[in-house]
Amino acid sequence: MPAAKPSPADRDPDAVLERFAAGLAPERAELTRRLHAVVTAAHPGFHVAIKYNLLMYAIGDDWRHWVVAIDGRPKSGVGLRFLYGVMLPDTLSKLRAGSSVLMTWDFGPGSEVDEEAVRSYVIEAVSLYPEYKANDKRILASARGGAFHTGRPRQD
Repeated sequence: MPAAKPSPADRDPDAVLERFAAGLAPERAELTRRLHAVVTAAHPGFHVAIKYNLLMYAIGDDWRHWVVAIDGRPKSGVGLRFLYGVMLPDTLSKLRAGSSVLMTWDFGPGSEVDEEAVRSYVIEAVSLYPEYKANDKRILASARGGAFHTGRPRQD
């Protein structure tokens, strides 16, 4: 049986956001809405979907190499996750390590969102997408081997 064709609401980033936010505590939902506004303004072409309990943003339908996601359910606040965050320069020292390549920017309850800073991180992540997609296995192996230190691979 063929897969169901997505409805227009499944492709509307704001409709997807509201479905995601409906399951969050009010303060987390509001913070998620603010982050969503900045993320989608930074790259209006993102496809948005709820996957793995995250509000995910991908280029095209490339969910294997998604760019950024919002996690509304960490221990405290909301997390802005970058799949290949180890490649980001992190000039503001906002990112904490996740998995081998994942980095997260945590926003605690009542946090102010520095829209320009978030926007710049998202734009940088989008610019790195082609490199990550073309070299994801090498980058993952390098990250697991400790080759990433300040957001860029070491030149050995």
